Amino acid sequence: MKGIKIILSGGGTGGHIYPAISIANELKQRYPEAEFLFVGARDKMEMEKVPQAGYKIEGLWISGIQRKLTLKNLSFPFKLISSLLRSRKILKRFKPDVAIGTGGFASGPLLQMAVSKGVPSLIQEQNSYPGITNKLLSKKANSICVAYDGLEKYFPKEKIIKTGNPVRQDILNIEGKSIEAKDLFKLKHNKITLLILGGSLGARRINNLIEEKLEFFETQNVQLIWQCGKLYYRQFRQHDSRSDVQVHAFLNRMDMAYAAADIIISRAGASSVSELCIVGKPVIFIPSPNVAEDHQTKNAMAIVEKEGALLIRENDLEVDFENLFGQLIKSPEKQKVLGDNIKKLALVNATRDIADEVEKLLKL
Repeated sequence: MKGIKIILSGGGTGGHIYPAISIANELKQRYPEAEFLFVGARDKMEMEKVPQAGYKIEGLWISGIQRKLTLKNLSFPFKLISSLLRSRKILKRFKPDVAIGTGGFASGPLLQMAVSKGVPSLIQEQNSYPGITNKLLSKKANSICVAYDGLEKYFPKEKIIKTGNPVRQDILNIEGKSIEAKDLFKLKHNKITLLILGGSLGARRINNLIEEKLEFFETQNVQLIWQCGKLYYRQFRQHDSRSDVQVHAFLNRMDMAYAAADIIISRAGASSVSELCIVGKPVIFIPSPNVAEDHQTKNAMAIVEKEGALLIRENDLEVDFENLFGQLIKSPEKQKVLGDNIKKLALVNATRDIADEVEKLLKL
């Protein structure tokens, strides 16, 4: 199939960008001649990350609507109209054969215009609780790829395909790399390695917790790979001077960081949860309470209910953290149960399965 054109939109955070790039990479392998175009939000990280991955991107003047009453919301209707008109222009010029949305501000206007023009469209919902944009788009989109059960409450049942979320391909084969990974990070082999992840930008509350607990971790024979996020690196990097603490703005070798870890503390964004299922290590989720519809807590609960992880809410950290973490450290049996159970929930072929659904739409 020569001359195929595929348009993708998703962004705002790494959780929307990386799945879109993974899907594009898979489709590029299948259709080397295809032309790809990404559409993102003008001042968000996709404008940097997508070109780094080798794809063209165009930006829309769009941002989310604030949930609190704020002056920023006054500009939202103008941004929306501007983005719808620009999306229409982009679609008219590019003439895509299929449109793919992975969530985030820009995917709403673009997909809305695509479905209204009759372009076969697929949306990929990463969370266990969908956002407003995808709920609205689901009525018109052809296919909806999801990562969790029970989404027929929000979407037309006949359009749902459970595929899982696309993940970085390099984390699929970390089995047996623990020693190599610990050597790469110059870690001690007689200590427990704790990996701390706060998402691509970092998480203030998790970073503050780790800083408060550095003495506690020392008493527990724990060494840290602490990814604090680029927003917080300057604030926390002084702790890098401690012998058992490594502070990173971000981790270039995520596969090796996962392989080195014995226990992981993480936010519960959809992409992180999907990766952690594949990694199969004991996890303590600390969901962000500052996201739409508290979807991170819902993502984490979907794993916790199947005894695949532990969860501590931010406002319970002071009371519960040391007790819960201390118990987990002392129980290799509990660590093994959590690791085995979370691994059972992994959907490793997500990217391939989503690309299969896109192929079906290309045949329309």
